[in-house]
Amino acid sequence: MSLMLLDTASLYFRAFFGVPDSLRAPSGMPVNAVRGLLDTIAWLATTHGPDRMVACWDDDWRPAFRVEAIPSYKAHRVAHEVPGTTGIEEVPEVLRAQVPIIADVLAALGIARVGVPGYEADDVIGTLTTRAVEQQAGPVDIVTGDRDLFQLVDDAAGVRVLYPARGIRDPDVVNEARLAERYGVTSGQAYADMATLRGDPSDGLPGVPGVGEKTAAKLLAQYGTLAGILTARDDGDKGLTTTQRRRLQEADPYLRVAPVVVQVARDVPLPAFDPAVPAAPADPAALEALTAQWGLKSSVERVRTAFGWA
Repeated sequence: MSLMLLDTASLYFRAFFGVPDSLRAPSGMPVNAVRGLLDTIAWLATTHGPDRMVACWDDDWRPAFRVEAIPSYKAHRVAHEVPGTTGIEEVPEVLRAQVPIIADVLAALGIARVGVPGYEADDVIGTLTTRAVEQQAGPVDIVTGDRDLFQLVDDAAGVRVLYPARGIRDPDVVNEARLAERYGVTSGQAYADMATLRGDPSDGLPGVPGVGEKTAAKLLAQYGTLAGILTARDDGDKGLTTTQRRRLQEADPYLRVAPVVVQVARDVPLPAFDPAVPAAPADPAALEALTAQWGLKSSVERVRTAFGWA
């Protein structure tokens, strides 16, 4: 029973910036993100034929537990502060207006949409992947434009990432061989350790100064894990240069907390839901109304065909 997990925000952001905003509802409102996401779902269902599909959702784009560990986490993407929250994400207003429409259409279609307060979609994906592996309920395809999810790749369990670097129709299929070829690491966990050392300016993660991907991969090949590298540092292992040892020591406050931020949660308390690809629309009347209101006929028809609805 194959499972496909969609990093929904990643995909609708990609659709918004990749599909012309000349695609508009009868009211004149742009619906390029809605149409683009539906066309993406239709393509994925037609090409890969998953038995189960889950649209994983960012109920919290900047979880408090990550901000508490590293306050700079996604700080540059905060549009404005709101007391009692970690801030409102900077999102184009034209896209922000389309997100509720996406949620409504997914509900009418019957595609499971799963988010959990206090967690990102990455954490939902991490939890669902972990459950599928533990239950031997794979294979699992994760569809995302976020490299952070490469940490979930696991050949033995049939977990891979479809990364649309060249577009959704020609994704980079990321498995352990691809990780080794592109990053010099041999597992998803090694990728997470490499990402911790390297850092990620796009997420406000400083990394270890002077340690890029190649150096991180070399150290992981030498010592196995981030924990192994830090043990070597503390033991004065001669395999580390003086400069490397100094940089790792200076970055110790970051390295102590970074794994909490970099590594996806795998034990999120998920609500009950049915992941099966729907055999018919969950709410045909609502789907018809939404299709007419937002001018989605061709995209909805492509989804209907992809799901095999008569």
